[in-house]
Amino acid sequence: MSAFLEQALFPFQFPFMVNAFAITLLIAVPMAMLSCFLVLRGWSLMGDAISHAVLPGVVIAYILSIPLAIGAFVAGMVCALLTGFVNDNSRVKEDTVMGVVFSGMFGLGLVLYVAIPTDVHLDHILFGDMLGVAMRDIVETAVVALACTAFAGLKWRELLAHSFDEQHARAIGLPVKFLHYGLLAAVSLAVVGALKAVGIILAIAFLVTPGAIGFLVARRFPAMLAVAVATAVVSSLGGIYLSFFLDSAPAPTIVLLMSAIFMLAFLRRLQMTRAASSAS
Repeated sequence: MSAFLEQALFPFQFPFMVNAFAITLLIAVPMAMLSCFLVLRGWSLMGDAISHAVLPGVVIAYILSIPLAIGAFVAGMVCALLTGFVNDNSRVKEDTVMGVVFSGMFGLGLVLYVAIPTDVHLDHILFGDMLGVAMRDIVETAVVALACTAFAGLKWRELLAHSFDEQHARAIGLPVKFLHYGLLAAVSLAVVGALKAVGIILAIAFLVTPGAIGFLVARRFPAMLAVAVATAVVSSLGGIYLSFFLDSAPAPTIVLLMSAIFMLAFLRRLQMTRAASSAS
């Protein structure tokens, strides 16, 4: 028993593993909360767009010798605002606009990255480097996580009304513009916080999958929020833990674990639907 316990706790003896657990857990909670609103609002692709769009901001921030997080946040907001402007002033549907904008900004980021000598490794930007984080990275991520969690936690009722019916939210006097751009800003901040932990591409999974699982499992929004957060936390801790023994990359392992949970939730919902149909 003692040998088994010692083997089970072996990963926690390494500081880089403890740091990986800490920074991923910090970002998992706010991203899971935001994913619920994105799923309900039909904005899952917006999380994808912002995640890709931060790349040119990171490269430009490196050129200007300013914190990469500032460049990433500004680029994410530019993507969101540009998407809204084009959508409001054209007949093109919003999902199409998102696809055009995020692919264009991601292409710009790749061109800048190749054209300008930099010691920032592209793999670390795209896929994260949670095993190489320092205490400063954890502190920065904690500040971002606190801001995003506070916004989602304090405004969840207003955000819920805005997500279900924007016209009704405007009619009852809710600050629709503030909620709209506040949610976009929170998503951009969350992506910035996830850069070090899971990177640009894998941040998409954190912004979509927990909310989708919560939507499949729960019938009320508070329960959906709880399921999403629990899924993100369990997947994050379990994925990093498994990656240590499997000798695999932590971030993809986390995403695979979340995908497996989604499939289980989907199969459970399918079984329940079929059982209800048979009973009727």
